[in-house]
Amino acid sequence: MLLRGFSLRRRVVVSLLLVRLILVPVIFLAIYYLFAMASIVDRIVSVDAPVATNAERASIEMLDARRAEANYFLLHDPDDIARNREALRQLEQTVHTCRTLEPEEIPTLDDLEEQISIYRLSFNHAVDRLGESNLPPVDSLRQVVRTYQRDLDDALNKSSHETRTQMIETLRARIESFDAEVAAKLEANDPQIRQTSREMAAASQRIVNLSNDLEARGWLRVQRDHQRARDLLYRAEVIGGIVSALTILVSVWISFTLPRQVVRPLAELKEAVDHASAGNYEITFDVKGEGEVVELAASIRNLLAHVRQKNHNGETKT
Repeated sequence: MLLRGFSLRRRVVVSLLLVRLILVPVIFLAIYYLFAMASIVDRIVSVDAPVATNAERASIEMLDARRAEANYFLLHDPDDIARNREALRQLEQTVHTCRTLEPEEIPTLDDLEEQISIYRLSFNHAVDRLGESNLPPVDSLRQVVRTYQRDLDDALNKSSHETRTQMIETLRARIESFDAEVAAKLEANDPQIRQTSREMAAASQRIVNLSNDLEARGWLRVQRDHQRARDLLYRAEVIGGIVSALTILVSVWISFTLPRQVVRPLAELKEAVDHASAGNYEITFDVKGEGEVVELAASIRNLLAHVRQKNHNGETKT
């Protein structure tokens, strides 16, 4: 049987050791799933969500640059040039942050940086050209503004017959048409910047599209990591439940088996001593193995044999 032949001291030590060792799988699994869950959460918080957020910011910064560009072409204000270049600088910093966070997106980020360079060169060329021509299209742009004002007045007069959503869509369409008319007037007054304007529009649209795609992939990775976390939690519950059940079964088996292995020899010795104290010196018992209990059993066995021999000699003399 288990631990037969071990001394009492060894049996007690091994019993305590086994009781502690059965907790090792539970502790190990708890630590493993804790670190695995922490890794997933850290990925979401430190990489995936920031990349998606920065991609959204990149789109906004590109739109800010386009807004400053349109204002400059309309008013020829040097402050708009500074705002455009500051928006591009922030856009490049955002792209650099995404490159640091997510190396897997390097092809997309390289494309973004290339389009930013194209847009910057085109804008600088347009600024130089407008500075050389020195022909601010004031009269034609004034006409565009008057037309835009009339369109807005008409849209607001008709708003009472439209829903709120329809009114917002109408105003958005009027704003887009205003930008298109401003660009058309600029190209008409200086045909040489027509190609530059188209290059800026294509590059900026490409930047917005790449940023939107990068954002979508970032949130997709966040959702995938969330699913991984849920799957990991489910596995932890299943495996943890199985291991806990096995641990309980082993604990119950050990709690019954080991104490019986330790206590049974002592109980047999107690029974022998009780019989001897009642005058029954013919009791026999067998404690196998080695150690303190076996030595004690041998001593009691010798004592009973000595008592039996003494009683036998006394009866013979009588």
